[in-house]
Amino acid sequence: MAIDLFAGIPVTDFAKSLAWYERLLGTPPSFFPNDIEAVWALGDHRYVYIVELPDHAGHARTLAFVEDLDARLTDLADQGFEPAREEQFEGGTRKITYQDPDGNEFAFGGAPS
Repeated sequence: MAIDLFAGIPVTDFAKSLAWYERLLGTPPSFFPNDIEAVWALGDHRYVYIVELPDHAGHARTLAFVEDLDARLTDLADQGFEPAREEQFEGGTRKITYQDPDGNEFAFGGAPS
């Protein structure tokens, strides 16, 4: 079964959040559907988007697995990002969580190499 994914993150201030997510994801959005949304393609049929919806902001929880978690963490640290939380699970899988200006959580995970 093929699954396409669009994960939405509601934010209060579109411009402020756009800059934050561009830094976090390391790239400008793939496209803008309208004036209050920005979409990043993370892989084939896998997207994350921010949308200005102030009444819903601060409640999103998103996790993206990456091939080289240590490289991603180094890049983020070099940009001044500090994790809100770091977790390690049985088997060595790690999850590093960052919080955007609204308190939404965006985490990167990776299995041991």
